[in-house]
Parts: sequence; C-alpha cells; structure tokens
Amino acid sequence: MKPARGPRQPSLSTAARQARAAWRLQYRDSRESLALAEQACARASATADTAAEGWARLTRGVHVLRYGPRSEARADLARAQECFDALNDACGSIVTRAWIARLILLEGRPNEALELLLPLREPGLRLLKDEERGMLLNNIAGCHSTLGQSAQAFAYMYQALRETSAVRNRGFDLVLYNNIGHELCELGDSPEALRYLNQGIELCAQVANPRMTSTLLANRVACLIEVGRPSEALADVERLLAMPADETGRGWSNARFETMAIVALRAGKTELGAQLVARANEALADSATLDERIELAVATAELLRARGDPARATTTLEDAIGYANGVDAPGRRAPCLLYRALADVSEQVGDTARALAHLRTWQHLHEDRVQRASQARFQAAALQTELLRLRRERDEIDARRRSSERAKLGLEAMNRQLSQKVREVEALQAALRDQAVRDFLTGLFNRRYLNEVLPSMLALAQRNSEPLALAIIDFDHFKAVNDEHGHAAGDALLAEFGRLLAARLRKSDVACRYGGEEFCLLMPHTEAAAARRKLASLQEAWREKVFRFESGSVSGCTFSGGIADSQLARGSPDALLRSADTAGLDAKRRGRDRIVVFDSDPIGRRIEGTSFVGTVAGD
Repeated sequence: MKPARGPRQPSLSTAARQARAAWRLQYRDSRESLALAEQACARASATADTAAEGWARLTRGVHVLRYGPRSEARADLARAQECFDALNDACGSIVTRAWIARLILLEGRPNEALELLLPLREPGLRLLKDEERGMLLNNIAGCHSTLGQSAQAFAYMYQALRETSAVRNRGFDLVLYNNIGHELCELGDSPEALRYLNQGIELCAQVANPRMTSTLLANRVACLIEVGRPSEALADVERLLAMPADETGRGWSNARFETMAIVALRAGKTELGAQLVARANEALADSATLDERIELAVATAELLRARGDPARATTTLEDAIGYANGVDAPGRRAPCLLYRALADVSEQVGDTARALAHLRTWQHLHEDRVQRASQARFQAAALQTELLRLRRERDEIDARRRSSERAKLGLEAMNRQLSQKVREVEALQAALRDQAVRDFLTGLFNRRYLNEVLPSMLALAQRNSEPLALAIIDFDHFKAVNDEHGHAAGDALLAEFGRLLAARLRKSDVACRYGGEEFCLLMPHTEAAAARRKLASLQEAWREKVFRFESGSVSGCTFSGGIADSQLARGSPDALLRSADTAGLDAKRRGRDRIVVFDSDPIGRRIEGTSFVGTVAGD
C-alpha cells in the first residue's frame, strides 16, 4: 500500500502552503522561514490541520536547533513526529527522525544518532526528494565525521551534494560546501577545502542567511591559518565581527573568537588580538570543546609572544598538551596547530632541542592527516557505489508502477542517468587516485609515491646490474623569498621549478616533491656522474629564471643538490636516500649553490665552476 504523504497531496490548505513555504525557505531566508512557520502553526492549531502543523513544527524545530535552546527544539520535533505518524506520512516522518538524530548528535551521542539514521537510509533514498534526501545523507555524514570516520563522511556528503544539485537555489548546498570544506581542513587538505568554502561564500550573496555565511567565513579563517596566510583572513574577521551575535547573525554558538584572535595576532594586529582573546575567554568560560581550548591556548600564547613574554607563552602551550593527548581526542587540525606553535616559541626562547622535538611531532601529525585524507577519498569513492545501488533500486520500483510503455521510456531515461553517475564515479575515482600521489602545487609526484616506487625501481636496477641515480635538490635561501615577497611568491617559485623539471627530465625519470622546498629525482640507467651533469644543466636553467612580484623581482635563484647512485651507495632504498641526503647537507655546509656526489670511498675532492663535486664518506 502506498503511504499517504500529508502535505504532498495536491489540495493543500492555506496553513499547509505556508508551512511548506517556510520549510523550503529555511536556508535562503531563515528569518522569513521562521515567521511563516509561526503563522502556519497558529493557523493549524485554529483549524486542527495536522499536516500543516507537522511541517510548521518541523521547520520551527530545525530553526531552534540551530539558533536556540535544544529543549525547545526537542519539543517541536517530537510534536512534528506525532503529526506525521498520525497521518501515516512516511516522508515527513523520515525527515523528522533525521533531525531528531541530529539533535542527539549535538548532545554528544553520535553512535545513538547513527543507529537511528541508518535504518532510514534506504526508505529515505526511495521516498524523499531533492534537498530532503540531502539532509538525511548529510546528517549521516555528520555522525561519521564526529566518530572520526572521514571516508564514510565524505561518501555521504558528496552524494548529498549530487542529490541537491537540482534545487541549488534553495540554499542547502551551502551547508554541504561548508561541511565538506570543514572536513577537508581537519584532514589537512586546506587548498581543496578553500575551494569548497570559497564557492559556498560566493553563493551566500544569493541568500539571506547570515548564520550560514558566518560559519563558512569562520571555516575559511581556520583554513587560511593552516596555509600561513593570516593577513588574507583579516577581511573575514572584520566581516564576522560586524555581524550581530544573536540569531540574526552568527547565532548563539560557535563565535570562534579564539580562531579570529590567532589571525589578528599573526597578522600583527596585537590590540585586536588581545580583545578577541578576552572575548574568547568569556565565551568559553562555561563550556568549550577540546579544539576550542587548544586554539584558545595558541591564541593566548601568540598574545604573550607579541607582548614579549615567550616564557609564559611556552607554559601556556605546554599546559594544553593534555587536551591534545587526552582520552577524548580533539579533531586533527588543533593538535597540529598546537605543536607548530610549540616549535615556534621553543625556537624563540633558544631551546632548539625542544623546538625540533615539537616540530617532529607536528610533522608526524600532519603526515597522518594527509594520509587519512588520501585514504578517505579513495574509500569514499568506493562507498558511493552502495548509495548508487540503493538509488537504482528506488528507480526500478518507481518504474514498475508505471504502465509498460511509460515504464520503458522511464527506464531508458534512468539508464542514461545512471550511466552518467557511473562516469562521474569513475572520473572521481581516477581523480582521487591521481590526487593521492600528486603534489597539487608543482604537479609532480609526492613523497608517498616516492616511497611506493623507489623500492621497485632499485630492485630492478640491482637485478639488471644497472645504475639508478637518486638526487635530492634543496632550494637555497627559500625562506628569504617567503619573508620578503610572501608565501604566494614562494609558491610561484615551487610551481615554476615543477614545470622546469617536467620539461627537462626524461620520461623514464621520476620527479617528486620531497618536502617544503625539497625535490627528489630518480634517474634509471644513470650513474652519479651523468646525474651530476643533468643537475648542473638544471642549475644553469634555474639561475636564469626571473620572477616579478608586486614587492619586487627575484632572480639568480640557486639550489644545492646531493647525488647518490645504487652502485656507490649499495643497500636498501633508505640507504640510497640517506646517502643523497648526506651529500645534499654537505653541499649546504660548503656554501650552497653546488652539487655533491656521494662516494663510499672518499679519496680527494675537486671543484668545477660554482658546483662542488666531491665525495662523502658512507655510513
């Protein structure tokens, strides 16, 4: 028996039309949505219109869930559930239960919320339409995100974004852009996160939803901190502070004063930073998440450093280590922020050993985030297959209800649509595979790919008794470029060097971005001497490059290089890497702008031109 669908019946009362209009407006104009829901609720009570009351209560309950006391939201959602159950309205019931689960999630019970949501997934995908289906999927994603299951969260969020594509003018896609951006930022993929957040902020101009705008802006501020561009985030901070803090603006929670304080202080706005730290302390006095406590500690330490008290800054940050290592672990971004700040302040007070230890902890956490991001994207693409299967089953059920001729036409249309979805999933999987092994800035392979391909290339070279040369290139004085011209200038140099390598190397060579300004080259069938000549040619070409920026020009760029080959540095891939790295460090020690070739039998050294060619003792 086909269930009744309440407000979806062709003939709707005035109260029901108002209630449905309020529901559709909730993301485009939150204030008007609430006003219509209040009017519909009053009309429904006067006329005993259960269908209208159900959608009006649901709209108001969801609004209060975002802006007001959760106890009031719980009452409205419970009453909406009673109305839909009385009408046997399956769609209204599924949507309401999805938001009741969201309330449970916000109360800190993600497993309980997920237990309520998962049985709704299959009927929801079959019965719900457009953004209502997206809401269900997004709420499931929220549970997985809270539980640290990023792969599942991405799968549901990406699918929700596709499901709402036909109704983007209703504003729900802004929620998805924000949530995807937040999840990517937590996993350390800030450039990709910024792409989603920027798209959401651009679309905010089409809606009257300051709360959504403020959430997107706050997440963009956090991303810009991650990529080291606090000055760019100052405009967003000013926009956030100009918004009213009540439900017409940023809402009753998540003011993010501590995040804004970090931006202000790192951008040199000490007075503004001090004001924001004070407001953060006041806002978080009663309750704060572990992430908020860590960010507040970082902001406080930044303020103390700005006031010339690095010792107290160090103590403040060390006191926050417990938040990062506790039983209830915070997100992945905040601990990285903490340990990077600890490394900086330790270096400032001259404790280089502690600075190096904290920097290594930060590097470990950052690499873990990047690895999790890559794994999550692969798994998310695979998990979408299940969601596509459920959608296909839903479409097949609908097709059987039609007449044979209409069913045939409908099935053909669905086949075309499903083929498109399959192509999209295949394209996404291919893109994810490439992203997992490519550095987004230079277009070269990344360190993960190097770790995968080096053992097999070395094994092949050893089996065939052929040389394999490995070179490590490290830019000279790269920090000075960043300091004088900004990180965008440094990125431009890195990107141009990636293009130079791609143009100059053989197809059989493998070029990887090894670290910040370090690169690693694998050159099969190549001895160290031939590799040195190739690097010397690259040095000459790189030295001729001229870069022009608003702050001035950069020319005469140089790098230091270390080379080892499999016949000189015998053993494991790690031994080959260490040998080239040792040679590169020797090049740095000897004045930079030179190339050092590793030799396990150090007999003599000689200088050719500006590049040093010599020997470095093996381990």
